[in-house]
Amino acid sequence: MSNSVKIKTALISVFHKDKLEPIVKKLGELGVDIISTGGTKSAIEKMGRSVTAVEDLTSYPSILGGRVKTLHPKIFGGILARRELQSDQDELQQYEIPSIDLVLVNLYPFEETVASGADKASIIEKIDIGGISLIRAAAKNYKDVLIVSGRHQYDGLLALLNEKGGETSLDDRMQYAAEAFNVSSHYDTQIFNYFNTEAQIPAYKISEIQGRELRYGENPHQKGLFFGDFDAMFEKIHGKEISYNNLLDIDAAIHLISEFSETTFAVLKHNNACGLATRPKLLDAWKDALAGDPISAFGGILITNCKLNHETAVEINKLFFEAIIAPGYDKDALEVLKQKKNRIILIQKDVKLAEKLHRSVLNGTLVQDKDLKTETVNDMKTVTKKAPSDNESADMVFANIVVKHSKSNSIVLAKNNQLLASGVGQTSRIDALKHAIEKAEGFGFNLTGAVMASDAFFPFADSVEIAGKAGITAVIQPGGSVRDQESIDYCNDHNIAMVFTGTRHFKH
Repeated sequence: MSNSVKIKTALISVFHKDKLEPIVKKLGELGVDIISTGGTKSAIEKMGRSVTAVEDLTSYPSILGGRVKTLHPKIFGGILARRELQSDQDELQQYEIPSIDLVLVNLYPFEETVASGADKASIIEKIDIGGISLIRAAAKNYKDVLIVSGRHQYDGLLALLNEKGGETSLDDRMQYAAEAFNVSSHYDTQIFNYFNTEAQIPAYKISEIQGRELRYGENPHQKGLFFGDFDAMFEKIHGKEISYNNLLDIDAAIHLISEFSETTFAVLKHNNACGLATRPKLLDAWKDALAGDPISAFGGILITNCKLNHETAVEINKLFFEAIIAPGYDKDALEVLKQKKNRIILIQKDVKLAEKLHRSVLNGTLVQDKDLKTETVNDMKTVTKKAPSDNESADMVFANIVVKHSKSNSIVLAKNNQLLASGVGQTSRIDALKHAIEKAEGFGFNLTGAVMASDAFFPFADSVEIAGKAGITAVIQPGGSVRDQESIDYCNDHNIAMVFTGTRHFKH
């Protein structure tokens, strides 16, 4: 049997009727008979093509308000019959079932209906039954049938019809079948996940049908891919291709900046903030963020929650950096930033961030809720004789946000809504503190009156002792150590305010 199949009969059943006319016209030129039903049949007839109604073929009407139309042996027999098997062909002849060589379907928009916030009844009605069955049947019998499972394939189908005059190769049909099972599996995953928000079955199903290969992974010898709709979150208006490491930093940046409502600028490197400041004026926020670590800022990711103006862009342009993210840019600011051809410039769109984290480990996957808890002054329990001042309390809220978004073990030093220094990713908390103090003092900061935030409790009093000697006057930490009292006693003896939040913020 030849691998080539001539399309003689096509079944078309689609929810979205747009972009269909050029295909219908071409099928007409090729002498292909069309079978259809309902709204699709009416749309094709308006295009000037004669159509065989599914109801005429099956001698059975569409029933249950359109829920049952194509689910019939005369339809599925014509799709699933094996051309090389004589017994199948004899049965087609016996029951007067036409062979179907092309199935063109697009499904009810279930995912879009869920996203629209529709009521439950409307969502359930958008679970496609006939369409998904047609896709699976045609894809299973790809040796004989071409399955087109979505509007994204219309251009390819039209090119194929034009190029091969209505014939398809086995390779063509197998490729379309693979894409069809991609569509059907994604569709079923979305339905399961919708139901599982209530059922809570301990099963892990995730599906992303938009993917692209990156230049490489974390290192040049590693292959890297990104699955997701980047364009839904950002408008890229300038710069080179975004890399694997860029994506990790961008993700860290948008989660950090989402915590701030006042004018804020942040600089990130290797997923950690190396500079951050909140100020009434954007230019001052940038300058003070950069001051936090002007060395690490080189080659970093910049992000702000305000529209970027020209005067700030002029100052930023003095630094080499990989990417900048903002909700918008003044025209003259963009003219400055675009002077470097490789510089990535992104506009962040207002999109809700996912609330789950997924991470591959061993031979499986870890899934957890994101750390969405952010402490305010009301969450602070003063455990020392001295209570923090209003300024210290504000700085502790600020520092605690930064430490929450830093790799553990982490210590953050801050003053006047400015990140002075941090020690991140250390195997001991005392090392993280020493590193932070050394950095702050190295960049000329006076730590007198600064606050310290820790992502977890202090197991001993040595950390608050070192911090106090460096000039720290207030400490925020979760508390919970069996030796908390030792730290409290030291703070009481040295006029340091300390508050407990009761919430740990490990980040690994």
